[in-house]
Amino acid sequence: MSGALLVFAKEPRAGEVKTRLCPPLAPAEASAFYACMLDDVLETSAAAATELGLAPHLYVTPSDACERLARRAPPGFRVRPQEGPDLGARMERAAAEVAAAGAAPLLLRGSDSPTLGAAECRAGLAALVEVDLALSPDPDGGYNLVALRRAVPGLFAHPMSTPRVLEETLARARALGLRSRLLAPGFDVDSFADLAQLARARRGGRTLPCPRTLAWLDARGPWEVGGSAG
Repeated sequence: MSGALLVFAKEPRAGEVKTRLCPPLAPAEASAFYACMLDDVLETSAAAATELGLAPHLYVTPSDACERLARRAPPGFRVRPQEGPDLGARMERAAAEVAAAGAAPLLLRGSDSPTLGAAECRAGLAALVEVDLALSPDPDGGYNLVALRRAVPGLFAHPMSTPRVLEETLARARALGLRSRLLAPGFDVDSFADLAQLARARRGGRTLPCPRTLAWLDARGPWEVGGSAG
């Protein structure tokens, strides 16, 4: 039995992605920025899946974008629509679908965390030797990587877009009898404040797995608002 890496993504459409960056970005600029992050995330995830022996899956919204994002993704991704009334339900349904085909363990990630690479995925898998669930926390109270020993019904049955997402997921895990662990923290890029974290990560000395994202920012100069890229 082999595991799977699930990436959750939106189609880059102006006015529907990275809206918290507008203003000062125009909707078309925010969409272009997200497209760079998405391409970086897909490339990094494909490489991580190969290195770690995981099957790559891409879960897409809206559903009519599956064919277009399948052409955008590196070879090997199985592309499926996200299904469910909210993000928690869509994550649970996708995990259950992949697990039903025999995949375990599972890594789930979004497309907003451009610095999350193979090392972080490897750490998530390593944690599952001792626990059932490992999460990489975000500063906003959520998380950017989920490592699961197996799919667990009900784990994400709570609101997902709140500052208590991490707290509530851990509480659900305890109620379901799961052992949990926190991984090293990461971050999503949703606002200009998050760009300051990206700038600090860039100055940290390691090569970040998001060359398109950094090149887009360098070319357009929004670092001045989010934090110096120096």
